[in-house]
Amino acid sequence: MAEIELKHVGKSYGSVQVLNDISLDMADGEFVVLVGPSGCGKSTLLRMIAGLEDITSGQITIAGKVVNNMPAKERDIAMVFQSYALYPHMKVADNMSFSLRLAGTPKAEIKARVAEAAEILGLENLLERLPRELSGGQRQRVAMGRAIVRNPRAFLFDEPLSNLDAKLRVKMRGEIKRLHQRLGKTMVYVTHDQTEAMTMADKIVVLNGGRIEQAGAPLDLYNNPANLFVAGFIGSPEMNLFDARYEGGTSVAIAGGQALPLGMALDVPAGTEIVYGVRPQHITLGTEGVPAEVLVVEPTGDAQEVLARIGGEDISIVVRDHALLSAGQTVQLVIDPARIFVFDKASGLRLR
Repeated sequence: MAEIELKHVGKSYGSVQVLNDISLDMADGEFVVLVGPSGCGKSTLLRMIAGLEDITSGQITIAGKVVNNMPAKERDIAMVFQSYALYPHMKVADNMSFSLRLAGTPKAEIKARVAEAAEILGLENLLERLPRELSGGQRQRVAMGRAIVRNPRAFLFDEPLSNLDAKLRVKMRGEIKRLHQRLGKTMVYVTHDQTEAMTMADKIVVLNGGRIEQAGAPLDLYNNPANLFVAGFIGSPEMNLFDARYEGGTSVAIAGGQALPLGMALDVPAGTEIVYGVRPQHITLGTEGVPAEVLVVEPTGDAQEVLARIGGEDISIVVRDHALLSAGQTVQLVIDPARIFVFDKASGLRLR
């Protein structure tokens, strides 16, 4: 049985439809990431699961119980917000135990739960500090500890790392993942950062315009995107996408007339408008291939992220095991036809 189940859930504010026909199962112990661009409805969906927003249509079930009209405090779910939302006048231990004290939990149990959460999160030496005496990462751990002490059925995270710097975000990603492995609880995590989604999720749910574009394991979405939106959103650097018209044969000409390989003929009528896609990681350098002029080179240590031009189009490449390239240099790009994607331009659906 799914721990959290959404059936044809919708949300509207007056005539504005924010979420439309969302159906999704989240298994017990699963780490589910809701990802998509700003305004796609992911945070609204999370708040509906938490009971902080009413639903307009459909049904939300938690542990087999319909919770449409159940107050947030009765859903046995803990939420970690984008802002830390800590009480500035309370010490760390008091912030973490606040909900337990409100519920009348015995003092000995409160002390034990706070000590356990502090040990899990490495906060043992910070329990007597005030929030202003903590770093951003430490404050986020306190917010997580406040959720852990409640021992809920599930945890909801609403872009919890967006206020942290890049290095600390990477560190906290690992800490949240380890927390999930240790607790074994269902976690639903909202982010607009697809790198966070790829590195943390058991299941990624890609939202766009209030609808689910695709849901599945990270590598399934990376290797088998269902449509043009998912292909362009999942992956870093993002997939190269070129408009073209298919006129038959085993290659296609993009803008500027440059031919790119298809490997085999497409099962579509001649004249069909398509989008040709290839990931930067799936392009190599060789002695024969598609001629390209190097525009920008960004060394990243173990690779070079290169922006080049073929015909009149820019193309991104990730180059490994090769001498450092330079702007203005001409290279030959080798594209493996087995690693390309083809989409119908009109519908956005994947053709191959």
